Amino acid sequence: MDRKKIDELIERYIKVSFIVTKRAEELVKYEIDPDITNEQHYLLRYIHQKERCTSTELANVFRVNKSAITAMINRLVEKGFVQRIRDEKDRRVIYLALTEKGSNLFASTEERVHKVVGSFITKFSEDEIESFIQTYEKLANVLLELEVES
Repeated sequence: MDRKKIDELIERYIKVSFIVTKRAEELVKYEIDPDITNEQHYLLRYIHQKERCTSTELANVFRVNKSAITAMINRLVEKGFVQRIRDEKDRRVIYLALTEKGSNLFASTEERVHKVVGSFITKFSEDEIESFIQTYEKLANVLLELEVES
């Protein structure tokens, strides 16, 4: 592929990536509880999927320093959405888990997020969306590989 075509594709990618990312964040924010941020919603989502995890794990997954995760978790604990649980075998290890209130908030929020994503994902054929998701997953894997190499 020649340099001009590559530059054109890069520009198209940057433009569409910006629009999709910003608009998706806005749509999600509109659907989540006003008491939490998008970032807190993604933390709740991760903790829900894992059932329990550590702050260090969250810091690694979300690519932020541990103090930033601690501040976000502190706010979620104060709101009653997350609880800290000490490991019975090693008291130095503290796990994070959703409280019942956090699970309920996540479930209701997730239902609304699924509805809004479903409203636009159904504008594509099954083949189109499957192809798009496979390509997007491939992009995610390429980005993860680049991270490991650096």
